[in-house]
Amino acid sequence: MTGPSSWQVGVVGAALSLLLLQRVEAQSAKAERPQGTTAEQSQPAEDPFGRSTPHGTVVGLMTAAEHGDLDRAAEYLDSRLKPADRQELARQLWVVLDRHLVTSLSRVSDKPDGDDNDGRVNRDRLGSVESPSGSVELFLDRVRRGENSIWLFSPSTLQEIPRLYDEVHPLWIERYVPQWLSTTQLLSLPLYRWILILLFIPLLFVVAALCTRAFSALLGPLITRLTRETDHRTVASVGPLRLLVLSAFFYIASLVGLSLNTRSFWSRVALTLAVIAVAWLLLRLVDVVAAVSLKRLQRVHRSGDVALVRLISRLLKATTTIVAALMLLYLSDVDLTAALTGLGVGGLAIGFGAQKTIENLFGGIMVISDKPVNVGDACKVGDVVGTVEDIGIRSTRIRTLDRTVVSVPNGVLAAMILENFAMRDRMRFHHTVALGRQTTAEQLRDVLARIRRLLDAYPKVESSSARTRFIKFSGASLDIEVFAYVLESELAAFLAIQEDLLLGIIDIIDACGASVAAPAPAAPVAQGRAVTI
Repeated sequence: MTGPSSWQVGVVGAALSLLLLQRVEAQSAKAERPQGTTAEQSQPAEDPFGRSTPHGTVVGLMTAAEHGDLDRAAEYLDSRLKPADRQELARQLWVVLDRHLVTSLSRVSDKPDGDDNDGRVNRDRLGSVESPSGSVELFLDRVRRGENSIWLFSPSTLQEIPRLYDEVHPLWIERYVPQWLSTTQLLSLPLYRWILILLFIPLLFVVAALCTRAFSALLGPLITRLTRETDHRTVASVGPLRLLVLSAFFYIASLVGLSLNTRSFWSRVALTLAVIAVAWLLLRLVDVVAAVSLKRLQRVHRSGDVALVRLISRLLKATTTIVAALMLLYLSDVDLTAALTGLGVGGLAIGFGAQKTIENLFGGIMVISDKPVNVGDACKVGDVVGTVEDIGIRSTRIRTLDRTVVSVPNGVLAAMILENFAMRDRMRFHHTVALGRQTTAEQLRDVLARIRRLLDAYPKVESSSARTRFIKFSGASLDIEVFAYVLESELAAFLAIQEDLLLGIIDIIDACGASVAAPAPAAPVAQGRAVTI
């Protein structure tokens, strides 16, 4: 047998050199490649068992075990046991989780990197299991399998499963139901549980109605004493209370030894109903408190605080609605961080596009807080004279003297000169009496003295401000100024007093033998032809 020729040795050597060079280059590229920058690391390949996220691992195990596929369920364990032992361990893990896991599947992270807030790298906490020997923490580890990073139940967790499984006891109700009801399943649930659900829901509504009536009967006298309202329908609301009782019973049902998926479902239903019921109840209570406050303000004649009560009521209702909506989004597994960031950016854009609306909103707050006018006040705003009917968040409505309604934006109202007739404490009586030129000095002195005595003796005239003076000669009259403040703030009462005083002055002029001057003739209008220069 002859040895290999020189060219064959050269070809083999060249091939070995090429393979060695390729291996060295691959190792160098792998060493120089920064962690977390490759497309495979940022977007891991999809695992056929759905183990790319902690949530996928837990749900995959539960689903496979519920369908009896223990071979697939064993793929979610980080264990080196034999296939048969791994399948039994997977079944025991499913039973422990299904009966005693204190968490909700919706709270398990669905991110490839796990929960970023727990401070652990490549490890996620699933929850805890209560046992007679103490609480046990359950963890999932991120491990490398080929080119993929997957999440598996950690070996430290799997070591505790046989002990926890031995401490698991069957549900108390399963001891009293026939065996075929426990073994027969419909949609992955034993048949006896479907029967319990069908019986439980109507019974739950009956119990909720009875509890609501009991609460209404107990709270009725207390509400009447606090609000002084005898009509309980305006003070209490049966609907929110009934929904709140239903949510409480659903939450209790979620704690009574059901499976993990059932507990998660009913817990989510209970929390959703509780948020809706509390928000509904708060909205009703805001309406009730506002109505009671408005009635009390009307009884004590404090109409100025009516607008403030309405504004606070609207703001509280808007805040309650927004908070309830955010909580419902959170229960629906919506990322509130992204939602709030979007709301902030959207709010900024809306703010730029709705500057006038925001200006009117703050103008309304300023009008209500400073109280330049109140509901029911007669006022003058620019050229508008009338009575304020409502001070809203955006505008103020004024009923004019022509019985029309003018809406003035609050931003404009806060910047305008506003005259409030209802704020005056007295009204001015100011007239000029023109006597004829034939009036003698003696008659003039007598008229002045009698008018002064008339003003001093009148009970509604402020004597310290009253004055009667002969002020000037005019072409056809002798002018007397009569001035005083009348102690009235209502226009109708002032007009009656003014009429009485003017009639008294006419009687004084007639008694003194004087007379009111005739009006001066109008100056003739020169007529002629226009001359153009």
